[in-house]
Amino acid sequence: MKFEDILTNDDLLDALYDMHFDECTPIQEQTIPPVLEGKDLLAVAQTGTGKTAAYLLPVIERLVNDNYPQDNVNCVVMAPTRELAQQIDRQMQGFSYFMPVSSMAIYGGTDGHTYEQQRKGLKMGADVVIATPGRLLAHLSMGHVDLSKVSFFILDEADRMLDMGFFDDIMQIIGHLPKNRQTLLFSATMPPKIQQMADQILKNPAEVKLAVSKPADKIKQRAIVCYETQKLPILERMFKENPPQKVIVFSSSKLKVKELAKALRKHRIKVGEMHSDLDQKEREDVLLDFKAGKINVVVATDIISRGIDIDSIETVINYDVPHEAEDYVHRIGRTARADKDGSAYTFISEKERGRFRIIERLLEKSVEKLPVPADLGEAPEYGNDSHNGGKGRRNGKKKYFRGNKNNGQKKGNGNNRSCNKSDNVRKSANKSEKRE
Repeated sequence: MKFEDILTNDDLLDALYDMHFDECTPIQEQTIPPVLEGKDLLAVAQTGTGKTAAYLLPVIERLVNDNYPQDNVNCVVMAPTRELAQQIDRQMQGFSYFMPVSSMAIYGGTDGHTYEQQRKGLKMGADVVIATPGRLLAHLSMGHVDLSKVSFFILDEADRMLDMGFFDDIMQIIGHLPKNRQTLLFSATMPPKIQQMADQILKNPAEVKLAVSKPADKIKQRAIVCYETQKLPILERMFKENPPQKVIVFSSSKLKVKELAKALRKHRIKVGEMHSDLDQKEREDVLLDFKAGKINVVVATDIISRGIDIDSIETVINYDVPHEAEDYVHRIGRTARADKDGSAYTFISEKERGRFRIIERLLEKSVEKLPVPADLGEAPEYGNDSHNGGKGRRNGKKKYFRGNKNNGQKKGNGNNRSCNKSDNVRKSANKSEKRE
């Protein structure tokens, strides 16, 4: 379906034409009509499906066509991170280029001048405010913004926000909104806590649920079944055999991230770490250094599994098996961008075998199992798997970190993309903070 089949505003269609937007993605085709009809919406779709346009386009059209007041905050979009808020704001500016619709991104980690700009913009009443929960709540507590006339409230990546401990903040912000509003909730997964929130804040919503797509075919997926104590030696061996160029290592907790980064630095590997103990400026510096090649490995919690855009990531390593199968798809999707090849490795401890079997069922295939180096001892059994031997099997000298050679790159230099949600929303906000 083309955008001109469901949108009517010529200025909006002109902007889409200039941005080379023509055909709707499935999420856009299914969500834009109910949003235009004024219905609440519950949409489950992974990152990369075009969901930002799925909610911005119908809201922009309605703001212009229905003559909403220009001196009010008419729409609030909540996003979990500064990077995503900035990304949404950039798309908003592109879509509304020919239209009298204003927007402002509100997030933390800024200097006093930026904070003052945010305050003035909120006082003037930007049509669309794109904000992280903590910073918007700070402006609310200072009386800098009036949300009593908001007509549209949008939660983007709701599952990730709850994983990061923002449930109470979000509910507090909702307390400042009028009851007569249109609410749109977008999430990559649908754990119980998201359903609980949806039941609380949505009224007879239209529901759109897209199946999680499979990882790109160009991602070479491999796994290593090992004991927990063998994971670090295996990782160190991989990096020794083939020095990393641009690699993300995902771990389940911020404590483990710190320990891993410290251990890798002892091997003179240029490592950055990403977790919730870092402030926004520190996170930005790590990503900039990673993009510039000043660091070769980022060890991270799921705090960067979505919302960052870094090309040429050669490999994604799941040091811990993700808690949910969809998270695996999001993580390894960071590699194989722009039709390039990439590699993904997952370390499976004896306690994580059940979770990885669930992932393989989602993938509808068995992931190749590589042997543990013989000098690191015995490996646990995985189960009925043609790639894996039995317990106590002595393994050969197979190299692990070969990457892809068919594009003229040296060993270990594939390319990747990935996306993902945080650990498990069933945990409390405090436990979630420990993970991140």
